[in-house]
Amino acid sequence: MRILAISGSLRATSTNTRLVRTIMHMAPATMEFTLYEGLGDLPHFSPDIDGDHSPSTVLTLRQLLTEADGVLICTPEYAFGVPGVLKNALDWTVSTGDFSGKPTVAISASPLWGGGDKAHASLLLTLQALGAKVPEAGKLSIPQINKKLNPSGEIQDTATAQQLTAVLDALAQTIDNL
Repeated sequence: MRILAISGSLRATSTNTRLVRTIMHMAPATMEFTLYEGLGDLPHFSPDIDGDHSPSTVLTLRQLLTEADGVLICTPEYAFGVPGVLKNALDWTVSTGDFSGKPTVAISASPLWGGGDKAHASLLLTLQALGAKVPEAGKLSIPQINKKLNPSGEIQDTATAQQLTAVLDALAQTIDNL
């Protein structure tokens, strides 16, 4: 299974990016991950520059989505929503239907008690609008991530590790059921 992993953060030391890398390492051998690292390279979405002459960075994102059997998105919460760069990337897929029927899991992680619940809700709403296939068990909000993930990116919390395994299982099952 080819999985495209996307962190919603551009920060070099991002907890969400470390979490994505940890998930990639704990995934079963049947999953082959590609970490998308072009989020900050995408131009602001505009229908005027979309179409036959879309920017190469947009075409790369779309190609990666087309080639992926599933998508894993992990996002922080900024001002009660997903970071603008993540929303921008998702906006670039509206006209092409790249997420339509695509098995996708959505994770938010925050150092706060809410776990980025508002960003998570916003992400799920956007994925619904895009037609992504998000299984119920593929939705996870992780509060106080800084206490559950050490600086090396290892999960220190057994319950969180089990939840992440369940998310990966849900993604695999959704892909298998297509």
